[in-house]
Parts: sequence; C-alpha cells; structure tokens
Amino acid sequence: MRFPRLPRPRSLAGQLFAMQAVLIALVVAGYALFTYVSDQRQAEDAAVRQVTAVARSIADAPSVRSAIHTSRPTAALEPYALMVMRDADVDFVTIMNPDGIRWTHPDRKQIGKRFLGRIGPAVHGHTFTETYTGTLGPSVRAVTPIEENGHVIGLVSAGIKVEAISARVQGQVTALLGVAGATLLLGAVGTYVINARLRRHTHGMNATELSRMHDYHQAALHAVREGLLMLDGQYRVALINDGGRELLGVGPEEEVIGRSVAGLGLPAPLTGALLSSQPRVDEVHLTAARVLVVNTSPVSGGEQQGTVVTLRDVTELQSLMGELDSERGFTQALRSQAHEAANRLHTVVSLIELGRAEEAVEFATAELELAQALTDQVVAAVGEPVLAALLLGKTAQANERGVELVVSPDSRLDDGLLPAGLSARDLVTILGNLIDNAVDAAQGSVRARVTVTAFASDTEVVLKVSDTGPGVDPAHADLVFQRGFSTKPAGPGGRGLGLALVRQAVTRHEGTLTVAESDQEGEGGAVFEVRLPLRTPAGGSR
Repeated sequence: MRFPRLPRPRSLAGQLFAMQAVLIALVVAGYALFTYVSDQRQAEDAAVRQVTAVARSIADAPSVRSAIHTSRPTAALEPYALMVMRDADVDFVTIMNPDGIRWTHPDRKQIGKRFLGRIGPAVHGHTFTETYTGTLGPSVRAVTPIEENGHVIGLVSAGIKVEAISARVQGQVTALLGVAGATLLLGAVGTYVINARLRRHTHGMNATELSRMHDYHQAALHAVREGLLMLDGQYRVALINDGGRELLGVGPEEEVIGRSVAGLGLPAPLTGALLSSQPRVDEVHLTAARVLVVNTSPVSGGEQQGTVVTLRDVTELQSLMGELDSERGFTQALRSQAHEAANRLHTVVSLIELGRAEEAVEFATAELELAQALTDQVVAAVGEPVLAALLLGKTAQANERGVELVVSPDSRLDDGLLPAGLSARDLVTILGNLIDNAVDAAQGSVRARVTVTAFASDTEVVLKVSDTGPGVDPAHADLVFQRGFSTKPAGPGGRGLGLALVRQAVTRHEGTLTVAESDQEGEGGAVFEVRLPLRTPAGGSR
C-alpha cells in the first residue's frame, strides 16, 4: 500500500516554520506527559497520606474505643464513619473487629461480612497501605489498628477509589492541556510571524534556490570584467569583485570588506563621488593609473541601505579619443592648408596670365621654402616620428587659431632613444595635452606664441611647454592638475581633464610635473615642465 506524499514546503521559511511547529508540539507534548505522570504519582501519594491520616484519627478517637465495648458497635460507629467520610473526602471508612468482620461500611449490605484485603500487619499493630480491588472497586486504602492497653481491639480502613484519584488528575491534566495548547498556539503564531519576515527577506525562495542564486552570484562576480562595488549604509565595503579590485588598485590579498571607502586611499574626487548620497551617472574620475567612468545607485527601502557602484575602465578609450582629437586637428589643418594652397595657386596662375612669370616662380618658391623650413626644423629637432608628426600637426592647428608654435633650438630627441616602458603614446598624451592647454592660454594674447622644448639626457627626458598667456596663479599651482579644474568656461564635454591626464601619465612613469611663471621678459605666461626617467619603472607599463 502506497501512502500519498505530503507536499514539501516550497520555501526555506516554510520548512523552518514546519520544523519549529513540530519541535514546539513535541516539547509541549513531552512536558504534558511528564506533568501527567508526575501529577498522577503526586495524587496517589497525597491520597495515601490522606487515608492514612483519616484512619489514624479514627483509631485514636476515644469515642470509637468506647463504641467497640458496647453490645452493638455498629449502631454507634456507622453514623460516625459516614460523617468522617463526608468531612474527610474519602470514599469509604470501614471499622472492623480484629478478625476482619465489618462493623461499618458505605454499603449496609456489607456490614457483618469479612473485610476484603490484607489485615495481618494491622493485627500485629502496624499501619500499612495498599491498592486493592474490593467491593467498591480498585482503591488506595490504609489499614491501622485500634489499640487499648497494648492490645488490638479493632481495625480501621480508610480508602479513596482509584477512579476518584484519576478524576482529580484529570482536572489538572485538562488545565495542563489548555496551557499546552495556548503555548503551542502562541509559539506557532510567533514562529509564523518570524518566518513571514524571513520569507520577505528571502523572497519566498527555498534553500536550493538560495544556494543556486549564491552560485550564480559568485560566478557573475568573477565573470564580469567591469568593476562592481557594494557599500552598506555606513559606506563600508560590503562586496567587491575582481574587476573592482583591479580598477581601484586593491590587491587580491588585501582585506577591504568592512573598511570605509574613505580609508581605501582613493583620490579625493573619486572618494567624494562614492560617499555621495545622490546617484552619479557616467562621471569620469582619475586614479593613479586609470581613467574610470563611475556610476552609483543608492539602494533604499524606506531608508538609506547602501550604494551600488559600477566602474568602467576607459583609459584606452580616453587615449584613443585624444588621438582622434589630434587627427581631427590634422584634418582641419589640412583643409585649411588646402584652402590656402588653392588661393596661392590662383595667385600664381594669375601672375602667369599677367605675363609676370618670374614673380610667379618667386612667389611659389618662397611658400615652398617656408613650409619645408618648418618641416626641416621639427624633424631635425625631434627624430621620434610620432612626436614629430604631433608637432607638425599642432603647429598647423595653432596657426589656424592665430598662435605661433615654435620648437626651441635646444630641442633634441632622436628616434630609438625611448625605452619600451616609455611609449610614444604616453608622450603624445603628455605633450599633446600640454600644447593644447598652452594654445588655449596664448590665444588672443599679444604675439601669441607657444614654445616647445624636448630633449633627452643620459637619465631622463625633459618636455617643456611655455606660452604667452596670462600665466598660472601660484595659489592654483597644484589645483590645475586636478580633474575638473579650469579657468575657462566648460564646453559640452567639460574641461579640466587634459592636465589631469598629463599628471596621471607622469605619475605612472615615476616622473615629475611642475608649473611656473615664464622667465621670458615681457612675455609672461606659464611654463609646464615634465621630467621622465629613461628606465622602466616597476609596474609602470600597461
């Protein structure tokens, strides 16, 4: 025969509720059984004490001894025995002679008959108790002698029926069962309330589903390349994945769980963004070696419970954007040069049409010599092809904005000099942003000019960019390198990132970056100087 299977609780909370309910029921049932057995024993002991006391009291009564010496003991003892039964709350009182012949009995038909049960110990002067089934049924009885001058002149037996004792216990058990039921109900209600709250926290999932979700959670954390950071309500790290550790520069062996964000040693702007209670969307922040896009989303359920932070590495993307900006500058410069070349070509053609061929040749030759002289000057000073191309492009771009870009005669940077750890891309990031910043500063000034100096010694590469702009306030000498700082109005893409990227690249290569006032008399402006060691720093390459 197959029994139907009971449905398994769907959720962990349901399983806990069932287990706790069964546990409470077992505890209450065990306590009820223990109490019942204990009460039964106590009731029997109390009955023994009661009938013993009643029997001894009757045996010691002088009126009982006097009645025994009369010719009709039953007439005197029967009313007395019935009164004692009523007042002492016992089921029978039997007074008999030493041979066990009853003088009294609740059933008058039993008077004169022999007492059922043992009387031997009482005949010899001893009081004893027993449980015996007599004419009234099973009872707990005490038998004691009535003595006079050392002789046993009669016997007294008092008893309480077993069913009366059980009735007394039954009342106690009924009350106990009521208390047990109330306790079980209260425990069940409390368990239900607690487990209802647990169900809300576990979203009704059972243990298998929670275990599976944990496995998915761990797999997702290690699989996602983007950084994921979770903060609790006190802005302490509650969770961080491998990508987050890498992007924030936290080693895998470093314990950060439970630490405050303020104690991770992150840059102040990034720390401020993580500590903000307001959501942040696609904010760009710089660390010592990376450009990060940060998004934060508060987790709230009536109160601030934490923050979810996602981090994306856009260091390579930012570098490519810088190169794209340079290419756009080159394109604009070429377009402008093409326009100028067309004007010059029209001029040459017009001179020829006017019969002034010699002047046409002289005009064209002068333009070619000027362009070739600029190219020769840059290539002779900077042999590194990427930097030479950058300078030529920036020269044309600056010229379009009315700024003269000059390569200092002191410049000398031959091809093949740079070590593998100091890539041309990093030099383009550094020099390109410094030139763009200098052109912005010099534009609109008298004799607007930017001077670039680049040379290498045995131990370091020196890049120096000066301009004829308004210069840098000494109070802002350190602030100009922070992300978001700018003295000019912000454009659509924001400002204050270029110099911050320069400092990041310089720091990554263990170099130095300084800004000072120009020492050129009458020019003013600022001088930015970068010094990079000609060796591969530990962890410097990417």
